[in-house]
Amino acid sequence: MNEKSTVVEVDVREDIKNNIEPFKKIMDAVKTLEPNQQLILHAPFNPFPLYKVLGKKGFTHQSEQLEKKHWKIIFTKKEVDRQ
Repeated sequence: MNEKSTVVEVDVREDIKNNIEPFKKIMDAVKTLEPNQQLILHAPFNPFPLYKVLGKKGFTHQSEQLEKKHWKIIFTKKEVDRQ
C-alpha cells in the first residue's frame, strides 16, 4: 500500500440527531476516494438506500451493528478493470 491514507471516516450520527441531512457530506467524502480506498460510515441505522447509490458508483459494503443506534459501514471502492 502507498503512504496515502486508504480510509476516510465519516460520522453522521450527530447530523441525523440534529435533523441535518447527511447525504451531501457522505457524497463529498465519496468523491475523494480512489480505487481500493475505503469510507467508514458511522450512522444510527443501517442505510439500505445508500448501498444501491454507492453500488452504482462501484462500491461494495460491509455493515456491522455496534450498538442499538450505532452502525459501522465500510464502503470499498472497487478497482477499475482495464482491458
